[in-house]
Amino acid sequence: MKAPFPCKVVYSKRKTVSLQVTADGSVILRAPEGCPEDILENFLKKKSAWVLSKLEETEQYRKLSDQKINKFTDGEKQTIREKAELYFRRKTEEYAEIMQVTYGRITIREQKTRWGSCSLAGNLNFNWRLMLAPEFIREYVIVHELAHRKEMNHSSRFYHEVSRIFPDYKTAVKWLKKHGPELWIR
Repeated sequence: MKAPFPCKVVYSKRKTVSLQVTADGSVILRAPEGCPEDILENFLKKKSAWVLSKLEETEQYRKLSDQKINKFTDGEKQTIREKAELYFRRKTEEYAEIMQVTYGRITIREQKTRWGSCSLAGNLNFNWRLMLAPEFIREYVIVHELAHRKEMNHSSRFYHEVSRIFPDYKTAVKWLKKHGPELWIR
């Protein structure tokens, strides 16, 4: 199969085709068993710009973490994590009430490839490094994850819910794409 980048194909008993760019820069194409190669090639062509941008982002993160500039001490990290825990608990509670959704536990982590996540059970994870970003970025990530309590996908209905609460969400998305890597060199 021809692809504009190295790509591993994983077949399974799934119904859809999807792409994943891992933290180490590997590209994984997941496909239903028996899916014709021409369908996979067309899918890769349509998604190649997205994959190439993700690969570039991954390379930026790798270079920045290799630089080891201004790395926090363990004590500094712990202090920021504690502030993050208080902040995300308070703000998530506020936005959950506005959005009329419930959630499970909140965990503060240092995830290399995500700013936040929401599990099927409604548990929320937030990256402590968001405390280094402007507040509107943190608020956007909270709204984004809480919107998953209504839509567990990134469909137009999902983004409608996000924009209902956070109309300027696209500015936050652009900020994270442009400045997100900088949060790893502090």
